[in-house]
Amino acid sequence: METVNKKILLVEDDPNFGIVLKDYLHMNQFDVVLAKNGMEGFEKFKKDQFDVCILDVMMPYKDGFTLAKEIREKDDQIPIVFLTAKTMKEDVLKGYKVGADDYLNKPFDSEVLLLKLKAILQRKASNSLVDSKQHEFQIGNFHLNSKLRFLTYKEDEPIKLSPKENELLRLLALHENDLMPRELALTKIWRDDNYFTSRSMDVYIAKLRKYLKKDGVVEILNIHGEGFRLVIHQENE
Repeated sequence: METVNKKILLVEDDPNFGIVLKDYLHMNQFDVVLAKNGMEGFEKFKKDQFDVCILDVMMPYKDGFTLAKEIREKDDQIPIVFLTAKTMKEDVLKGYKVGADDYLNKPFDSEVLLLKLKAILQRKASNSLVDSKQHEFQIGNFHLNSKLRFLTYKEDEPIKLSPKENELLRLLALHENDLMPRELALTKIWRDDNYFTSRSMDVYIAKLRKYLKKDGVVEILNIHGEGFRLVIHQENE
């Protein structure tokens, strides 16, 4: 996941820790705005556009939970990560109830935070893609109309896809030549991510491969442990 120019609002009342964390994130190509308390954090949030918020829980004037609620009233989609010295279950639950995407207890491994941020941003980007209104796709020599569920090869009669075949192929087409995460398809189409739904999806992938084999430039690759890629090869490859 590309992090260059992704903008983070970091709200942390410990000035030394805040500066160290800001510098670390900056070294990893994030653009970071640092605020020293909840009141200042909310003012900075209102004045700028951010991709993710990292909020300390225990802060003077306005704690992280209160700040998160105010942020959520302005933007219910922005990812929020809480940082806390507390390990009490009640605080973790409270954090998730106000809309936390993740939670880290201090002290934490900065590389773990980095991986969490990348995963959150990847999920946000995938969700935005999935929610797009596009319903017509050119897939090599195939045309997919996902609104009508028609898959047409050149001038042949269109194939009427089943609802799950259609949704799965649309997701693959939206991620053309890129990774379509397995868990994304399972949660968006099957509404569950477990062994049985995963096996069911593999059956549907096999069906789509059977339809698409008419066109030698189209291929669905299995990316082990991660998901699938719909690849459109150049004619002369």
